[in-house]
Amino acid sequence: MRESSEAASIPVSPAPRETLQDHVYRKVKDLILSGEIEPGRSITIKSLATAFAVSHMPVREALQRLTAERALTVVSGRSVGIPPLSGERLADLRRVRNEVEGMAAAWAADAADEEALDQIDRLNEALDRAVDSNDVKAYLHANRAFHFTVYAAAGSPSLLSMIESLWLQISPYFNLLHASGNYVEANQHHRAMAKALRERDAEAARIAVQADIAAAADQLERLLD
Repeated sequence: MRESSEAASIPVSPAPRETLQDHVYRKVKDLILSGEIEPGRSITIKSLATAFAVSHMPVREALQRLTAERALTVVSGRSVGIPPLSGERLADLRRVRNEVEGMAAAWAADAADEEALDQIDRLNEALDRAVDSNDVKAYLHANRAFHFTVYAAAGSPSLLSMIESLWLQISPYFNLLHASGNYVEANQHHRAMAKALRERDAEAARIAVQADIAAAADQLERLLD
């Protein structure tokens, strides 16, 4: 009974019959990136299999891939969760994100087209609405969409893949930043990013994204302490 209730709370649709493992892998990865699996929450293989309407095997294989990528950790033999975040790991992620995401923002300033810039503006408005309505889930979804629209505009699939790997390890912890007021500060950096992209100012775009990363990392470091 508890497994059925847990499965119903996971926001996914049944998997298609083809490439089940890849489908489950992508969908669980989306849940992690969008903050749907919070730190401290464990999810069983059985509940995911029920949610996707598949057998345990493709779920187990998908979770093994995500565990190898350090996006998940085994909590028990049949459940997984978000890996704990140490100060050392946070510092390492901060350094690498600073370089890689800063580079992507700078490249985006040179390469972003009008459609991407308009979408970035719309996502900024969605982020402001989420803060005003105190909607954490809406904020986390819009925040991910905002950043990845910026990074996709850089025009480098290789760079985008690296950033996604980093976000798989850090983004679940963005759930913890709500009470700190970080979301309001982050939106200021987001507006600075959008302005820099409009003005084709690569260095200002780099500085804005690095300021956003630093503000979040500082708050998480305080929480860890």
